[in-house]
Formats: sequence, structure tokens, C-alpha cells
Amino acid sequence: MLLETEKERVSINQIVGQNMKETEVEGDVIVNDIKPDVLNIISADGIPCIYKKEVMDGKIRIDGSISTYIMYLADDENNTVRSLNTVLDFTQMIDVDGCMEGMTSKESIKIKNIECKILNGRKINVKETLMISSKIYSNDNVEFVSNINNLDDVQVLNSDKMVNSLIGSGSTRVYAKDTISVDVADELAEIMKADLRIVGKDIKLSYNKVLAKADANVSILYLTEDNRIKNINTRIPIMGFVDIENISDDSICDVDYQIKNLIIKPNTGDMHSIYVEAEIEISCFAYETKNINLIEDLYSISSDLKFDQKEIVTMVGKQNIKEQCNIKEQINIPEMADNRLYNVKTVPNIVNTTIKNGKIIYEGEILIELLYEMNNSVNSRNVEIPFNFEIISDGIEEGSEASTDIDVKKDDFIVNSSNIDANIELEFSVSVSKNQKLNIIDEISVEESRNNDIYSMVIYFVKPGDTLWKIAKNFKSTINDIARVNGLEDANKIYPGQQLYIPKFVNKKIAV
Repeated sequence: MLLETEKERVSINQIVGQNMKETEVEGDVIVNDIKPDVLNIISADGIPCIYKKEVMDGKIRIDGSISTYIMYLADDENNTVRSLNTVLDFTQMIDVDGCMEGMTSKESIKIKNIECKILNGRKINVKETLMISSKIYSNDNVEFVSNINNLDDVQVLNSDKMVNSLIGSGSTRVYAKDTISVDVADELAEIMKADLRIVGKDIKLSYNKVLAKADANVSILYLTEDNRIKNINTRIPIMGFVDIENISDDSICDVDYQIKNLIIKPNTGDMHSIYVEAEIEISCFAYETKNINLIEDLYSISSDLKFDQKEIVTMVGKQNIKEQCNIKEQINIPEMADNRLYNVKTVPNIVNTTIKNGKIIYEGEILIELLYEMNNSVNSRNVEIPFNFEIISDGIEEGSEASTDIDVKKDDFIVNSSNIDANIELEFSVSVSKNQKLNIIDEISVEESRNNDIYSMVIYFVKPGDTLWKIAKNFKSTINDIARVNGLEDANKIYPGQQLYIPKFVNKKIAV
């Protein structure tokens, strides 16, 4: 016999596996015939892209590329500064325990180091060390019994739980395109260095849609025909709609931006403009905070019930936090004197994260690459600025999981003689949640029924670890009857050795 039950559903999106892998991408760059030989490497930088990924059983395959820019000192009479641009493709397999085909993945990629070795004046070997991290998510819809309708004497031990249920997920691809004009007095010779980062991320929720907005912050260092080095910065708006049904203003959304492909090149036949095109994938997971009625245990006075409990892991306490961190530092570079600062690249890294009740403590460093004029040429210097930062919130608990992204909102550098005043503003975007194990019941059946026959009373002495629920279930009584007979004002307050009178029926089995 199956009972008539009411059921609820919760959609679980949980991390089933994650891995971080360090890998090397290597290739040789041949100097173009129209460019001078290489004497010395000044700097090397790159922009990584992931243009394809495939989730398989036990692993994920990632295909990507790195747009690499190398500045070098030329072996000519004037020791001019020139550059090389190459694209290095890579394919990487990452093993992830629990990964299965059809699951969702989220990747991030950073360039840890670039080494350039001059093989000869016309050939350079480039070796780039990448840090690739991948998280695999499973999406499961779970149904569980929340109420029983057709058996009157069922005793239920239930509790209300606040969980974060996945409403849905989706993605879209957008293009950030622009033609950037350079100074009319400049005739563009070549692009020496480029950087693109996504900043100013924001979302708005509307009917069944997530509007994601951001800016592509583009910085380009270029060489003019008369051997002057110039810098240009611009922002290109990014906007995309992700379709997710049943989303509301109260939904909590995790939005991720990933560069899939990138083109930065001088416009053909135009010496005063640069074309920029970035293909970007915007992905979103949307959650709702849901109150569910969970049956922890049950029994019937007149019937033997059969049910199984299974354990699920669900997300609770999810919140997204944004905080600003301002860092001011003076960088001492005596050899720079009053020379020109050409370009600065700012990269924040988290070294250590500590989660305590009420706060997250970050220890990190900001890696700064400075390109500046020295002796009528270009010199490069790397500087590390350590930082400590705390995010305080009541919803943070020890054991919580925190996913953190850092955007550089502002990086101003003012040259004062031999010092540089750095004013850096970082924006921390933190998604905090906790995994909680729940035991659910998805099906209940009746094995045997009885007729209530003879009423009796049992004397019972409370043992350590007893609760009134356990005692009532053991004797096929009820909490209310035991509390009434014994005059208990608070059913939660019993103590070992206490004498209780247990009212119960002696039942006679009948066929179901």
C-alpha cells in the first residue's frame, strides 16, 4: 500500500570535483624579415583565451590560445625598441574526480610566468607557464516527501530548512568591438603590447532574463613610424542577456565572463586606428532561497511503515558580497629619475585565504610590471606589493566556501622624480555559501496494519541520549499523550533517570 503524500522539490547545484594544474606552453617565434635582429628581451606578456572545453568522464579537455607580445631591444645602430606578436595554441587535459559527461564546468586561467630565450638574432623560444583551475558542477532535481494525507495516526518529526535551490543556468556569447583612434600626429608602425581585462561587472534582473553589463578595459602600447612609443587606453561596453526562466528580483546570481577569442590589430591601410574585437562568453547560475519542510523521521501507531532515507548535499546561506580595497604605496626607482613611464600592468593575486566566523581574511600581493624610459631606451621592472584585507559579514561561518574574483577598478601611477606614487583600488567580488547534508525521504509504504485492541500503561525510566520522540516511537505512543499523562510543560526537557508513564495500545496485526 502506498500512502498519499505531498512532495517538494529542490534543485541542487554542487561542486562534485575541482582541480588546478600547472602546464607549460612552448613555441618558437621567427623575426619578420622587415624587422631588425634581437639583441635583448625587454618584456613579455600575454592574454589567455579558452575557445573550447569538453567535459568527459573523469576529465575535462580545454583548448585555448595565448596572444603573446614580446618587446625587444634591436641589434641595430640606434638600439631601437621593437616587438613581436605571436599566438600560441594549447590543449590541456585536466583530471577531475567525479566528473561526468553532461556536467557543467567553470574554468579560470592565469599566466604565471613567461620565459624568452634568444636562440639566435632571428629566432626566440617562448615558454609560458599557465595555472588552469577547473570546477565541475552537477545539477540534480531532488523530490522528497513533505506531508502524508491518508493515514491519520502518523507521527512526524519535521523541521524547516532554508536552502539555496538552483532556479536555472544559461550562457550567451557577446562581442566587444571598437575601432580605437590614435593621435592624429602619430603614424602607427606596430602594436608593441596589449592588455584586456573585464571590469565594472554588474547585473540587472528582468522577466526571465539576466542583463549582464561590464566594460572591456583595453590598454595598448604602440610604436610610431618615427620611433616614438605611445600608450592608449579605452573602455568598450559589454552587454548580454542570459535567458533563465522564473528568475526574480530576489534571486542570487553568479555571473562569469570568459574571453573566447581576441583580435587586436592595426586597421588595414589606416595608420591612425586599431581594431579590437573580443568574443566573450557570459555564463550565469541563478539561485532562490527556499524554505522546505523536511521530514526527519516518522512512524504510525497502527501500521508498520517502510521508508528509506537518502543523504543529499545542498547549498545554504548563499550570499554575494562586493567590497573595495584601497592600496597606496610609494615605489622607489632611483634609476628612473624624471624619465617617462610608458606602461603599467597591475595583477592582484591571493596568496592565502582564512575563513572565520563573521569574516574572511585575505593575504595577497599585487604584481606590477613597469615599462619606463631609461637612457633613450625602454627598461622593464617588476614590483610586488603585499596586501591584507578583510571582508566582514554575519553570514560567513567557519567551514563556508568562498569563491573570490578581484578586479582592478583603478590603478593610478604618478611619477615624482625617482619615486612612483601608486594608488590602486581593488574590487573583491565574493560568493559565500556552505554545503549542508540533509536526509530526505522520497517514498513511503505500509507493510502491516493493526487494530487498536487493549489500552495499557508502561513505566519507563529515561536513559542518557533519550528524547521524547525516540521514546514515543519505540512504544508506538505519541509525544502529546506522554506529555499529557506526565504533566510535562516542555516536551524537550527530560533527564536521565526520570520516571515516565507511557500510554499505548496493544495492537493485533491485520492483513494489509
